[in-house]
Amino acid sequence: MNTTVVYKAPSRYRAQKTIGKITWYVVLTVLGMVFSLPFFWMLSSSLKVEADIWIYPPAWIPNPIVWENYPNGLELMHFPRLLANTLFLVVVGTFGILLSSTWVVYGFTRFRFRGRDSLFVLLLSTMMLPAQVTMVPLFIMYKNLSWLNTYLPLLVPAFFGSAFYIFLLRQFFATIPTELDDAAKIDGCGYISIWWRIMLPLAKPALATVTVFSVIAGWNDFLWPLIVLNDGDKYNLALGLATFRGLYNTQWGYLMAASVVVLMPCLLLYFFAQRFIVEGITLTGLKG
Repeated sequence: MNTTVVYKAPSRYRAQKTIGKITWYVVLTVLGMVFSLPFFWMLSSSLKVEADIWIYPPAWIPNPIVWENYPNGLELMHFPRLLANTLFLVVVGTFGILLSSTWVVYGFTRFRFRGRDSLFVLLLSTMMLPAQVTMVPLFIMYKNLSWLNTYLPLLVPAFFGSAFYIFLLRQFFATIPTELDDAAKIDGCGYISIWWRIMLPLAKPALATVTVFSVIAGWNDFLWPLIVLNDGDKYNLALGLATFRGLYNTQWGYLMAASVVVLMPCLLLYFFAQRFIVEGITLTGLKG
């Protein structure tokens, strides 16, 4: 007669485990609320009259609620034109980053040549340079090329790859078996077909992560467009928000309302794509 012994954890251990989980949930909830206070203050201020924004202690619930801040603020900053400019920069820039970075990664992971590892280390070393160090040389170069006040300084570099995204993708591409390439070559596929039909479909989690990072970075880009663009008709949304700040006065109600509208697409994108971001970083950053 077989007797199955079922081990049950002591009730004291289960109670400690439950209390530990509850403690962690409470701590994370409190920290989440603390970190969210600036956003809620901005949201509350976007619905207030100018005089109520700076009262102390702050009133979190607007009274009265001024919904006119949103249409007036968006109209004042010429939101449709700035949105079109931003979407153009984000779409073209993201396409360029995906195209160039995957090509470079494909070369590093599938071709063997002398100095490959040294070249990759040199590529990664460029990540150590702060952007502020290269701004002046790049500005002089683009000035000599007569590219200032155009979108070329913002878009052309995207088609030459990005060290961060190349590093992020290389770890994932290296995990794809080379036997798939050999089988495709037997079927008559060339290098471009292998890259398009095999590598890219298998790298969807990593590509989704790169896409989200690139979109958020392009959407919030402020300093470099501020340097190279002079015409207000070519501004993006980040620069458009600066139009509410004058030399002697700032229209805070309009600024907060427009900031909420500009922030929401990135917030929603990150909320719905966080699963792909976690999966992509896990597969690319922790393997190999």
